[in-house]
Amino acid sequence: MKILIVLAHPQPGSFNHALADTVRSTLEAAGHQVSLRDLYAEGFDPLFTPEELTRGHQPGAQVREHIDLLLNADSIVVIHPNWWAQAPAILKGWLDRVLRAGEAYRFGTNEKGEGVIIGLLKAKAALVFTTSNTPREAELRLYGDPLDNFWKACVWGFCGVPLVSRRNFESIIVSTPEQRAGWLAEAAALTRSVLLAD
Repeated sequence: MKILIVLAHPQPGSFNHALADTVRSTLEAAGHQVSLRDLYAEGFDPLFTPEELTRGHQPGAQVREHIDLLLNADSIVVIHPNWWAQAPAILKGWLDRVLRAGEAYRFGTNEKGEGVIIGLLKAKAALVFTTSNTPREAELRLYGDPLDNFWKACVWGFCGVPLVSRRNFESIIVSTPEQRAGWLAEAAALTRSVLLAD
């Protein structure tokens, strides 16, 4: 399988980077073709330009490369911190520029003539790992975990990916090396069960 990993954390050596390395090594050990794209390291430009709204606009080489990786991916992994109940701006810009109408999804009509969204991605599964410093109970009580709906319904579900799983690791800021080691083992197990299950 071809698997795309998208990492959005600015600090090398972060737990997000450790997650990306764990997922990549788990997939490669199982014989899969993995492309890990570290958006900050490669300087991905998140700015969606007015020209990109023009019908027929052709993206530049960097964006086109990301689009092609996404369109050819059998599975997708996204890794990022939870900042203000959202993905970092660089990742939001990646979504804006890479999940293009006509390639990742299209607009159509159903048998009743109503407007519908038709997902076009061939990926069968997406796995999202997020990190935060808010305890889980507080996250759910105060905010309702908006990232869960965002990734499952608004992004990958919208683009036709039938299986979307997400795991948030918290609280990163007070975690011990032992906890992090356990979380990395859990990430490897989730990678195998979600992406490599028959």
